[in-house]
Amino acid sequence: MTDKVRTPRNTRRKVLKGAAVAGIAIATPTVIKAQGAISMRWQTTWPSKDIFHEYALDYAKKVNDMTGGDLKVEVLPAGAVVPAFGLLEAVSKGRLDGGHGVLADHYGKQAAFALWGSGPSYAMDANMLLAWHRYGGGKELLEKLYASIGANVVSFPYGPMPTQPLGWYKKPIAKVDDFKGLKFRTVGISIDVFQSMGAAVNALPADEIIAAMDRGLLDAAEFNNATSDRVLGFADVSKVCMLQSYHQNAEQFEIMFNKGKYNALPDKMKAIIANAVDAASQDMSWKAIDRYSQDYVELQTKDKVRFYKTPDAVLKRQLEIYDDVVARKSAENALFKEIVQSQIAFARRTTQWEQDTVVSRKMAFDHYFGPQAKPIRL
Repeated sequence: MTDKVRTPRNTRRKVLKGAAVAGIAIATPTVIKAQGAISMRWQTTWPSKDIFHEYALDYAKKVNDMTGGDLKVEVLPAGAVVPAFGLLEAVSKGRLDGGHGVLADHYGKQAAFALWGSGPSYAMDANMLLAWHRYGGGKELLEKLYASIGANVVSFPYGPMPTQPLGWYKKPIAKVDDFKGLKFRTVGISIDVFQSMGAAVNALPADEIIAAMDRGLLDAAEFNNATSDRVLGFADVSKVCMLQSYHQNAEQFEIMFNKGKYNALPDKMKAIIANAVDAASQDMSWKAIDRYSQDYVELQTKDKVRFYKTPDAVLKRQLEIYDDVVARKSAENALFKEIVQSQIAFARRTTQWEQDTVVSRKMAFDHYFGPQAKPIRL
């Protein structure tokens, strides 16, 4: 009996000793060292001083931190390697590994790209448009759209933008006819909308707008938000800004990778990239609320800018013209039509839910901060 008990114990000692010599880990975690960091060089479509470039840096830092340095993304400003509107081609061809911009910038290659943010988005806000992209079929349609132009990229729309201003002018816009003959800067489907309102449109990149206005090449322009507009210098060339518009009611950014470079990454790294997109999207929204509201105050108090609400007649005309433009492009472009139909189906359901469910915050704002508001008792 004694010998029978000892035999398995002796055998177990031999097995453990052999395993240790062979390097087999038993109940001990194995640490696999990285074979060297993967580096990526990106460019944005934004000047280095713009908060949009800062958003790109924020995303890169999240990826760099979350991968523990195994993936290192370097982000360069517009023009460092290629002009702003040359980003898609540079990433597709591998001259750059990735980039940060907006989908409407690809409008010249295929008009349907501008449906990701250039227009009223059928009453959806930017976050709802991203919901359509993620859960309503937009992701698959965007892949189909990129394939239609032979672009070798992987795209991640993210970062819902608040409604953009109608723009900066020499005097307030009072009626639709005020756009006739106006030399105006915009992008995407908005080009067609403002042209139909009578404007002469020039789709300049961000870093060229102020110089063009200063030299009289533009009479007016729109870009995006109080922070970007202030740092780019709009208040130096105009003291009138019109707020609220349907021309870019619901836009978002785009994080773009060269497909070959992206596909070569380990699955774990791809998962980190995707989750960093979601994290950066929400973080960008929070930062935008804080920074845009601060600069909105600064523009009024320090830069003496006067803000006006866009007249309802102009807003209504934008919607009417947008519908005409979409009908025309849908007749010419089957993929454009397919994307529009998908958006309408998603928007009809989700905006009805939103309108029925979400209480208007205007009453609460007036109660606490409006002209007739009483001091808040604490």
